[in-house]
Amino acid sequence: MPAGNTGCDVVSESGLPFLALVWMCGSLLPDRVGAGELSRASVQRAAEYSASCQGQSLLVVQGGRTVLEDYPNGGSARDAHKIFSGTKAFWNLTALAAVEDRRLNLDERVAATLPEWREDPRKARVTVRTLLDFSSGLEPGFFLHGNGVANRNQKAMELPMVSDVGRRFLYGPSAMQVFHEVLRRKLASRRETPTSYLERRVLAPLGLGSQRYLTDRAGNPLLASGWLLTAREWAKVGRVALAKGAPVVSRGTMSASFRGSGANRAYSLGWWNNRAAPGGREFDIEDMLERDWQRQDWRDAVICRDAPPDLVACVGSGYQRLYVIPSMALVIVRQGAGGRFSDAGFLRQLLGR
Repeated sequence: MPAGNTGCDVVSESGLPFLALVWMCGSLLPDRVGAGELSRASVQRAAEYSASCQGQSLLVVQGGRTVLEDYPNGGSARDAHKIFSGTKAFWNLTALAAVEDRRLNLDERVAATLPEWREDPRKARVTVRTLLDFSSGLEPGFFLHGNGVANRNQKAMELPMVSDVGRRFLYGPSAMQVFHEVLRRKLASRRETPTSYLERRVLAPLGLGSQRYLTDRAGNPLLASGWLLTAREWAKVGRVALAKGAPVVSRGTMSASFRGSGANRAYSLGWWNNRAAPGGREFDIEDMLERDWQRQDWRDAVICRDAPPDLVACVGSGYQRLYVIPSMALVIVRQGAGGRFSDAGFLRQLLGR
């Protein structure tokens, strides 16, 4: 058993103790399981592995029932952790809500809203979808993460195109800041900001309030990163993925998040996916993202070859993870202090593969 809080003294929002947290608390997890069920031994191994990699929270929910809630290495259920790029999924869900509200079309040209882009032949071809799946061709603009940028949106719009639209996966903050500017202009006539729209359409239905937006001097939030969430809070967007969009958007609209793109079939609209399994290539996503974009190779990328192909995940730096496996009714949140960690290794242990 990992060192730290076993979860035995944790209570639910209703004030009642969780009955199925950790095996030491009388877990209802069986020793022998049927198809799609987790075993006590496999959950224990996964928890021990996560804790050994500086994990500080691990929450496993299957079929709406919490089967593990563990806070080793000084963690706590009350601790909000940086989720880094996990932030992206919430803003992408905002984009999908805007599609359903007919404020936005994923396949519309960005230049229709940003006249500044109409004279550049490559920028004129960029769509909202290619911004959100990072295949627009726009320079990543990692400097936009900094606090000293006066207007992130403006700086992002001024960045050059370094690839044709749809050719390369260019993961960085610039594309999302351009998206923010598109949404800002579309909402202006309704006297609403992207942040207020996010809070009304996405966060409120999830029971979440205002977040840590890291705004620049012009008031633009950083869309690529910045949020702080507890494991239970982050699991709420996992339940949206499990419910295929409810209570925020419809099933058909949510499905756009799990298709991948021609530039990277393993990523789309804030979510990584396992579509290429079992024949795909496993590697450390964070290591690949650390390379210069010219040296990145996303061909046939998967999270875990031995996990179900419907596995999707939000990936944050320092191995912050939210996994969802709809076929197993499974939501998993893993947060840590940055120790080396393997997605595939963890999932194999959890799933008993």
